[in-house]
Amino acid sequence: MSVEILDGETIRSFVEDEEAFNVAIHLWFTNLDTDNDGRLSYIELNKELMSLRVFEKHFGVDDNVLSHEELVQVYGGLFSSFDHDGDGVVDLEEFKAEMKKMMLAVAEGLGFLPVQMVVEEGSLLKRAVEREIAMKIAA
Repeated sequence: MSVEILDGETIRSFVEDEEAFNVAIHLWFTNLDTDNDGRLSYIELNKELMSLRVFEKHFGVDDNVLSHEELVQVYGGLFSSFDHDGDGVVDLEEFKAEMKKMMLAVAEGLGFLPVQMVVEEGSLLKRAVEREIAMKIAA
């Protein structure tokens, strides 16, 4: 993890750079696709979603205090947001479309003022910052 300074434009320009964004998404998708079938099953994507510990990090609630049914409902809903055609798996295009939507929502939320943020190495946010730095150096 590292502390980086970014704003909405950092993220937006990364998403709009199709080559950089597609490479990052493809790499992430490939890492999640543990059976190498070119699709993410509920189990494959759910492992990633659960590792984010959404409840703990954003709501201060440990996943362990929620019932199994509540967790299934929440994570099932998250999976459904990726599975656009409802076929029970997420292909690369569905994954890319949903991640693009999420990244643009983060960009909108950040706005134009720079913020200092802790980001994970290899994450899309870190890649966005690295791309911005590289663009400034090249200019």
